[in-house]
Amino acid sequence: MEFITYEVEEMIGVITINRPKALNALNSQVLEELDATLDSVDVGTVRALVLTGAGEKSFVAGADIGEMSTLSKAEGEAFGKKGNDVFRKLETFPIPVIAAVNGFALGGGCEISMSCDIRICSDNAIFGQPEVGLGITPGFGGTQRLARIVGVGMAKQMIYTARNIKADEAYRIGLVNAVYPLEELMPAAKKLAKTIAINAPIAVRNCKKAINEGLDVDMDQAIVIEEKLFGDCFETEDQKAGMGNFLEKDKEKKLKVVPFKNM
Repeated sequence: MEFITYEVEEMIGVITINRPKALNALNSQVLEELDATLDSVDVGTVRALVLTGAGEKSFVAGADIGEMSTLSKAEGEAFGKKGNDVFRKLETFPIPVIAAVNGFALGGGCEISMSCDIRICSDNAIFGQPEVGLGITPGFGGTQRLARIVGVGMAKQMIYTARNIKADEAYRIGLVNAVYPLEELMPAAKKLAKTIAINAPIAVRNCKKAINEGLDVDMDQAIVIEEKLFGDCFETEDQKAGMGNFLEKDKEKKLKVVPFKNM
């Protein structure tokens, strides 16, 4: 891999988009390497992923304008599909993915962060969908995911105006879950990932699947999806161990209770 690094720390995988001279902009090669990296993740041992960008200035500054500038209509559509296919793989990846947004997250950078389950950012982060200023629309899911995350009105305002927003506003509108000083961002992301990783992996995966699939259907269909995934958890080792441990602790707690005696 030339532009993607992947490291595993205990049960946590860290994917870094490593093209700092171009502010980690997404070109075809980066997208292909990210796709291959996701395919290589051993979801049997890795329970959560952290996605970030190399350096301190940029998470992902956007798609590579140099590559896009000469595309034909058909080539532009194909490039959009390439990005959407990788981002959709990320969004539906079996295990949770945390975006640790360090600096610029513009265009494709904002879009890839929105494909992750959870977004946290550094206090120097800048988010935006500036595409209309370049004569195009967001092409990697921005018109769809932004509205689902921050609401239709706010999404339309950001996209139509091409205005960038800072970390504090991203937090205010619900685009990110938390803001940290830059030096604290990756430790916070790894801590969050480890908190997720210690929970029952089948249950966590089924929760992700239930939330994602439920959002695409009406409530009557959504609760059926939940019921099935709820049922799938039973008779697993995770469920037996989790409930067994709870009942054992509850039993021990009751044994420690000293009966009240009237004097």
